[in-house]
Amino acid sequence: MARRYDSRTTIFSPAGRLHQVEYAMEAISHAGTALGILTNEGIVLAAEKKVTSKLLETINIACAVAGITSDANILVDYARRVALSYRKTYLENIPVEAFVQRICDVKQDYTQHGGLRPFGVSFIYAGYDDKFGFQLYHSDPSGNYSGWKANCIGANSPNAHSILKQEYKEDMTLKEAKSLAVKVLSKTMDSTTLGGEKLEFATLTKKGDQIKLNTYSSKEIDAL
Repeated sequence: MARRYDSRTTIFSPAGRLHQVEYAMEAISHAGTALGILTNEGIVLAAEKKVTSKLLETINIACAVAGITSDANILVDYARRVALSYRKTYLENIPVEAFVQRICDVKQDYTQHGGLRPFGVSFIYAGYDDKFGFQLYHSDPSGNYSGWKANCIGANSPNAHSILKQEYKEDMTLKEAKSLAVKVLSKTMDSTTLGGEKLEFATLTKKGDQIKLNTYSSKEIDAL
């Protein structure tokens, strides 16, 4: 019965579901694990390394991506243009939530028009702006987004959420957040060993008036 309603993104099933959006979300569950953890000192992003990098970097925002690589590349290129265009126009970094909204507008638009399919990609956004400080957001293929203290996307995300729910603390330090990220990935990745060859790691911090995005080398990841 479902096949009668899944050929176009704009057709709802009798249950009020858009099957093409659900298929896009299903693609996320088969992707490598990626997570973000928010602390008062900064934000930790960690991701299982695949063939291509899962980390998008701008001046004040970084993103971890899970899903279909070709879809991710399109959105990553668009996201970079959004951030650069805003900075050239207003001579300042784009506010984090405004950045997230711009990406999600595109995602949502692709669920409404015939001849298009939803992007099979989820993002975790880590960012800083002067108004709200450090922020962590998540968006799914439908274009919905929400703010989080800690979140995980990709394969085995239910198990990762369980660990984060039990062990995340509001007052945890950046060092503790990095340790928790490593623990989550060790419990959810289909690998007996972790290291720089299999992980990507980044932190977003603020020192004085400068926002610093530190992408870890393989040796630095091994030291964790």
